[in-house]
Amino acid sequence: MKDIETIATDIVDAAIKVHKALGPGLLESASQQCHAHELRKRGRKVLTEVTVPIDYEGQRIDAGYRIDMLVDDLVIVEKKAVEVILPIHEAQLLPYLKLRDCHLGFILNWNVKLMKNGIRRIVYNLPGPNPYPKPSP
Repeated sequence: MKDIETIATDIVDAAIKVHKALGPGLLESASQQCHAHELRKRGRKVLTEVTVPIDYEGQRIDAGYRIDMLVDDLVIVEKKAVEVILPIHEAQLLPYLKLRDCHLGFILNWNVKLMKNGIRRIVYNLPGPNPYPKPSP
């Protein structure tokens, strides 16, 4: 199995590189194409606008869900160009992770001065012991 943390590092590094080169405020579609290009240069398999059907009671239903980017069939990346990442954006990523049986996703907000401030990492149903336990109060 591919090392998911190496994939995650490539996703973040590539996003920072594209953002440094082109600046904040890129349209989601433009940032997606540039980011995908950068990841492919690094040897990653990148699919964009991936349809995600829902299997419900034995029926395959196309409900219009589309993943912005799927990297190495393991990590989902959703693009935003918003003032701030909101809880609703995180809530939108969770069904994609569940439906694709993926354990790691990112929300990348291209409308920030520094890309490091526009990255949200979401871990879902990671097998084994949780390497990211919640801190004690």
